[in-house]
Order: sequence, then structure tokens, then C-alpha cells
Amino acid sequence: MTKYFVPETVIRPHYRVGWPDFAELWAFRELLGVLTFRDIKIRYKQTSIGIFWAVLQPAIAMIVMTMIFGRLAKMPSDGLPYPLFVLTGLLPWQYFSKALTQGSMSMVSMQGMLTKVYFPRLFAPLAEIFSGLVDFCIGMMLLLGMMIWYGITPGWNILAIPCFVLLLVVNALAISLWLSALNVEYRDVQFLLPFLSQIWMFLTPVVYPLSAVPEQWKWIYMINPVSGPIEGFRWALLSGVAPTLSHILLSFGCTVFVLVSGMRYFDRSQRTLPDRV
Repeated sequence: MTKYFVPETVIRPHYRVGWPDFAELWAFRELLGVLTFRDIKIRYKQTSIGIFWAVLQPAIAMIVMTMIFGRLAKMPSDGLPYPLFVLTGLLPWQYFSKALTQGSMSMVSMQGMLTKVYFPRLFAPLAEIFSGLVDFCIGMMLLLGMMIWYGITPGWNILAIPCFVLLLVVNALAISLWLSALNVEYRDVQFLLPFLSQIWMFLTPVVYPLSAVPEQWKWIYMINPVSGPIEGFRWALLSGVAPTLSHILLSFGCTVFVLVSGMRYFDRSQRTLPDRV
């Protein structure tokens, strides 16, 4: 009997496993813009005041926190007006919290597209994270108005704002890579996220300054990758207490570690994603 040998074709990735294919990401860059714009349109579709929610939400949160923490609890604010102090912490925190939540849910919410057409899976959390920057920029108008009201003029350190915002974006992406991949396999993530965000906010200097934290507990805030960008953002705008170099470097180091490990886990997870989403 004649035996026929069927040739076997092995398909291997042309890039290093565990790392994104940057050439492919660049080739699909227009799609990322389309997905980002789509998320923005969906977010405010059929709302009566539209993008003004991006101003109303931090404004209401600022008023409530000023009454509770500023007036009742008498929280310190490093000599700054407390409403302005808390708003400079709320804006970056709300951006991070929303980007983290939506980025973590992105793989499940886009399952219809993921199972029908191919595009870089990294664009799913990236589109959610980039779309949140629109709300952040709109909310900055409220912050600038508050600074004018209190007569505070930023100094040269305002030039550092893009660095701290970029670090915040990378933080949101790094953690979203982990949680979005985990959420595909374990839907418990969607129930864990609200609880995680609430606890995380109180472990971040949003409503109180880092100087109010006892010295023996400051190491917790030093390894918190979000505390460095928020403290730096506040310093860049209000010229208050500057974050220490060790604090920024440690936050940056934690961010890099979570990002690198998240990329590797996300890459391994996406190869079986269509079967599990």
C-alpha cells in the first residue's frame, strides 16, 4: 500500500512572543483612532447634556469631598485651598479609575468584533484608555477655572504635566492588560473592580496629602504606582509639595514591572481568546 505524506505547515509568529508587534500596531493605527472615536460617541449617545458630564462629575465629587473631608474631617491640604487641592487629585484619579474599569471590560464588550475579524487585540483596552483622555481634558477646564478663582498661577513646573499624565496612561494600560485577560477567563473581575477602585482611592493621596501619612506607612504609598503621578500632577499645577525623586522612580519601576508582565500574560492569553470570550 502506498503511503502518502501530507506536508505539515507550522505557523509561528514573526515577532518575539510576549511582546507586541509594533510594526503591526503602526500599520493598524487608523483603526485605533476609529475605535477610540467610537467609544466616545457611544459614551454620550442619547444623553441630555453630553460631554458636560465630564465637568459635572468631578465638580459634584469635589463639593461632596470638600464638605466631608475638608470641613468635617479637617483634612490638611499643604496650605492650598482644599477644593482646589482635592480637584487636582480627583481629575487624574477619575481618569485612571474609568480607564481601568473600561479597559478591563474591553475584551468582553468587544467580543463580537474579536471573534469575527482580526485586528491587534491590544487596541481593545487602548481605545478605552485613550477615549478617557477626552473627558480628562474637558475636566481640566473646570480645574483651570478654579485656579483663576483662587488666583493661583502655575510656574515652570507645569511643563512636567505631560510626563505625569503619560505615566498615568501607562499605569492604566499596564493593569488593564492583566485584568482584561483575566476577565475573559474569570468573570469575577467585573465584580472585583468596583471594590478594588474604592479601596485603591483611599490608598492614594487624593483627598489628603502624602505629608499627612505617618512615616512608617509611607512605603505603601511609595509602591503604589498611581500615587506618584497624582502627587506630581498636583505639584506641577499648584506648586505645592514636590514629590521626592525616590517616590517617582519607585512608582515608575512598579509601572514598568506591571506593564512588562502584563504584556507577556496578555499575549499568551490572546492566542486562545476567540475560544473563551
